[in-house]
Amino acid sequence: MQLMERGKGENQTAVMEFILLGFGDLPELQTLLFLVFLVIYIATMAGNILIIVLVVTDQHLHSPMYFFLGNLSCLETCYSSTILPRVLASLLTGDKTISVPSCITQFHFFGSLVTTECYLLAAMSYDRYLAICKPLHYGTSMNGRLCIQLAAGSWISGFLICTIVSCVMSQLIFCGPNEIDHFFCDFIPLIQLSCSNTSQITPVIYIFSFLDAVSPFLLTLMSYICIIATILQISSTTGRQKAFSTCSSHLIVVALFYGTIMIVYMVPKSGTLRALNKVFSLFYTVLTPLANPLIYSLRNREVKEALINTVRRAVTLTKNPN
Repeated sequence: MQLMERGKGENQTAVMEFILLGFGDLPELQTLLFLVFLVIYIATMAGNILIIVLVVTDQHLHSPMYFFLGNLSCLETCYSSTILPRVLASLLTGDKTISVPSCITQFHFFGSLVTTECYLLAAMSYDRYLAICKPLHYGTSMNGRLCIQLAAGSWISGFLICTIVSCVMSQLIFCGPNEIDHFFCDFIPLIQLSCSNTSQITPVIYIFSFLDAVSPFLLTLMSYICIIATILQISSTTGRQKAFSTCSSHLIVVALFYGTIMIVYMVPKSGTLRALNKVFSLFYTVLTPLANPLIYSLRNREVKEALINTVRRAVTLTKNPN
């Protein structure tokens, strides 16, 4: 209650900017961290843009699964660009300040893209459910219209929900400490730093957070329970391996994404976990966008073949420009 009541009856100056402490406790590693994050950002952008190009240009990848993969890669390029450029600038210049409106804006786009990813992963798991559990109806059920509706619904839902949350958070007043022990603006530190009465705002945020992450997670979980049950009923080992191979890449991405999010937001922050919070946040904000194209390209025969064909066509055009 002290946090909620802080500032009542006190003449405090409103905070106009925050200080993102980031990795300031490692001053001797600032240059190394800058180079590491720069390589990760370049690799993330290149890998995801390559996936988008392959999905658009290769006829063999014009299927629902790769349509959603293209959307996911597009999302990851935006996602990385919401956080990493600001981190790189801070490491390079040493300027850790960010204005309050800019901080809320960063949270808005970050939260919107995370929410969109939750819904996209749920849509991709539903696609795999239909392909494995309802193979005879897959072609008619997962048609182009439904694919567009699921993808558009994911993007619209993600941004709509987080726009409401961001509008609520923009009404908060900040007049106390302005240091955020993180490398980006997240809603928990912002709520903790606010000197407004958050007793009514917090339940609203948690309700929307449930819609954001928990509901698509439950849909994803239910899809995979059905998928695993169907795979286990296949009599031949070869059939089981073939069926599992069609969804193994997506399952790895889901486990990596939701696993780290649960550790960051649901596990109580005490002792070692509090100190490792930034490390776990790195996994789903920085490493997951980097890992997704690697997982899908290395574990997927069709993507690898599309990449090889694209390289061959590029080499041929280079040798025979006419």
